[in-house]
Amino acid sequence: MATLNDRVLDNGLTVLDTEANRVDICSAEPTTYAAATSTLTLGNETSISISAPADASPNGRKVTLSAITGASVTATGTATHYAITDTGNSRLLATGALSSSQAVTSGNTFSLTASDIRIPDPA
Repeated sequence: MATLNDRVLDNGLTVLDTEANRVDICSAEPTTYAAATSTLTLGNETSISISAPADASPNGRKVTLSAITGASVTATGTATHYAITDTGNSRLLATGALSSSQAVTSGNTFSLTASDIRIPDPA
């Protein structure tokens, strides 16, 4: 199940655009900053780009995490989830499942396709 931290919901998707600075691939879905960046991480990228909020389809608002290529794998395992964090404030901002799990080996690199993080309009 994907999650958004209360701070993201409280301040809208702009928090991801302005505060997020790291994405990790993880062996399971993290529920804390420490799990995302230490316990469960298999690799990370700190040069990330997240768009400003925009209209989402079919409704709501979204931000887009730009594609990542050549990011460092730091541990061997099977990546199943991603985590987006704010390292300056030690906050886990968002998590989600990868479109498919991927075996990774320490010392190699990983890539992620661009992906949207969306808040739908209330029902």
